[in-house]
Amino acid sequence: MSNLLKDKYFVRRASCVVAIGVLLSCGGKKKAEVAPTPEQLPPTAPLPTAGLAGQRVALTPLALVAAEDTLHWDSIIGDRRATLDKSDSIIAALLSARAPEVTWVGPAELRRTAHRAAGIATDPDQLGTPFLRADKLVEVPDPLRYQLRTLVGLIGGRYAMIPAGLVYRRRPGRTDATAELSIVMVDTRVGRIGWRTVARGDGEDPWTALTKAVKSLTPGLP
Repeated sequence: MSNLLKDKYFVRRASCVVAIGVLLSCGGKKKAEVAPTPEQLPPTAPLPTAGLAGQRVALTPLALVAAEDTLHWDSIIGDRRATLDKSDSIIAALLSARAPEVTWVGPAELRRTAHRAAGIATDPDQLGTPFLRADKLVEVPDPLRYQLRTLVGLIGGRYAMIPAGLVYRRRPGRTDATAELSIVMVDTRVGRIGWRTVARGDGEDPWTALTKAVKSLTPGLP
């Protein structure tokens, strides 16, 4: 009887080892990540200009620009400072032209304001805003919350429109690139994000793609 039980034990153990091996081999295979098609991406939310009409809204400088290596755009956007400045110029010009009901206080004016209030206001280029791209972030933590409230208060406003990051990607089967501009609006008095979206636009070069992305924030206009 003892030998029979012993034989059954080894058979059962061997079966378990085989089963575990199969599970591990299956679990070890990772599914290839497939980039979403344009149709699968969430739509761009239009600017909430109705609630901002007549107000002074700070438009902070962009601090993050990145592009996939497959685009080979190092020679175009490799100069970080020049790239950020040109992106800021495109964003500010288009928002001012396409949403004139809002008094946009752009990066250049914010820098002058911060310079005049040295020791009180933080340099707009040092705000550290890229982490605001996180989808589930609602409360703006300190010190950024305090920095935004102080800077926006100096211009006589309440809200800050923050381009939190610009990323260029190549979609499967496409020869051009897609600009993805993550942008959020912060109510600086309460330190909360009240609106966010990712604006997208396609183009053969960074500036055409960014221009189309910003234009997507104001649908209905050419």
